[in-house]
Amino acid sequence: MIMKVKTILVSQPEPSSDKSPYKRLKEKLRLTIDFRPFIHVEGASAKEVRQQKIDFNNFDNVVLTSRNAVDNYFRLCKEMRYSVPDSTKYFCLSEAVAYYLQKYVVYRKRKVYVGEGNIKDLENVFKKFEKDRFLFPTSDLLMSVVPDFLNELNLNWRRAILYRTVLSDLSDLRDVYYDVLAFFSPSGIESLFKNFPDFQQKNTRIAAYGKTTIKAAEDAGLEVQIKAPTPESPSMTMALEKYVIKVNKG
Repeated sequence: MIMKVKTILVSQPEPSSDKSPYKRLKEKLRLTIDFRPFIHVEGASAKEVRQQKIDFNNFDNVVLTSRNAVDNYFRLCKEMRYSVPDSTKYFCLSEAVAYYLQKYVVYRKRKVYVGEGNIKDLENVFKKFEKDRFLFPTSDLLMSVVPDFLNELNLNWRRAILYRTVLSDLSDLRDVYYDVLAFFSPSGIESLFKNFPDFQQKNTRIAAYGKTTIKAAEDAGLEVQIKAPTPESPSMTMALEKYVIKVNKG
């Protein structure tokens, strides 16, 4: 017999917006939804950037694939007393990243190029500036998709490790039970077993977003009941809603 879902733990920070789809899901299905980051980001120091022989002055273009990359790039520019020129061009993986850029620059006065979630969306724009130099701010953990594509285009680019992904301390959750645990990265799965080496899934349902997260969960011996994105459920909240409605009916 499949147990009903009443409680969900989302392994991410709590959304700040009142219009969060999680809030709607919580109210619609009368669920308890808690948020707790299983991983967090720590910024690199100016000294660590210099040790990588990175000089921001040498780059006219910045490739940005996440909000963390945006935050840490501008944080380190300030710490290193580098005034970002108005002429700097920004190549953003998605609208969400580009929109977030407005936290630091006057958007309408900057050259911002936006993809639709895939670095290949920007291919034609990259080719227009193929003789320029590009800076790619990243975490210490990096999948090869973007570097492989930049190399494929023979661009002159440098990776700058400006922040690192760190596993969070979850020891206070040891005796807390949730019907569903929702994960968004392989690092989240790693954090679960780092904090709780003896974790046994039992009746806990696992939700995982993205192929690499699903694979990491299954490689760790977990059964993933809720998968996203799919054509029917392009977001985690939609996948959760579909599953909860199915198991809670009756």
